[in-house]
Amino acid sequence: MLSKSAKDTVYYTVLCFLPLITSVFAECTREGLLAAANSYVAAFSAGTLDGLKLASSNFTYQENNKAADIKRGVLSQSHNISLNRSTADTVACASYTMVISLASGSNIKPYVTATQIRHPADGDTSIISSIDTIAATTGSLFFNAQKTLGYIQKENWGVIEAVANRPSRELLRKVGDAYLDMWTDAKAADSIPWGANCERVEGSQYTRPCGVQLPRGGSSKRNGNRRYVIDEVMGSIDVLCSFDALGNMPDSHEIRVEGGEVKYVHTITVI
Repeated sequence: MLSKSAKDTVYYTVLCFLPLITSVFAECTREGLLAAANSYVAAFSAGTLDGLKLASSNFTYQENNKAADIKRGVLSQSHNISLNRSTADTVACASYTMVISLASGSNIKPYVTATQIRHPADGDTSIISSIDTIAATTGSLFFNAQKTLGYIQKENWGVIEAVANRPSRELLRKVGDAYLDMWTDAKAADSIPWGANCERVEGSQYTRPCGVQLPRGGSSKRNGNRRYVIDEVMGSIDVLCSFDALGNMPDSHEIRVEGGEVKYVHTITVI
């Protein structure tokens, strides 16, 4: 049994090292995730990486489902941003950001992008370990940035304040997977809780309600390579994937659930 003096020594030693332990295992906070997402938006606007704190080792950048040089990708030029919106996943320590930029002046190309940012396993949101972007521009599926902007900016993406009204992480994952499974599973469409006023923006094509004219199987290839960002506070899930059911296309599907039903669907697909 330790003497009182020995116990005191252990106690004060733990107290001395507690701040160090806390800093090593930082909490992945919503505020930190959104701050990192905002730094990405600033970099996208300015066309410079200076404000991004990228991991010094093992950082990865992917654009349209292919490993790429971040210095030569969509962040290498400035953009005229007309809309941006981000969500946060504190469980996966990741964020999702949609950006719509129109062609203007030196901005030759318009873009609609979907980006997932991930952070180290220790939860340090000040460090970015990966950036994963689907970047659609002229020639992409149903692409018209101006029309897309007109639809998206009318949507209400406010925080779902009441915790009891927020969809569970499990429900959001189920809805996201079921949506992407509709092309291979004839029963998937009927498993999704479609809202009567659900709106879908597919590229720049608008559909309301979005629970009609749905695929019901037919493809033998499952939409794969799925990466998720789930935000219960916003009632949303974003899934980046390879849209293999129709031809291995880089793709993003974002869905918002309100009151247990699908309210918004956004798709961004590069062909």
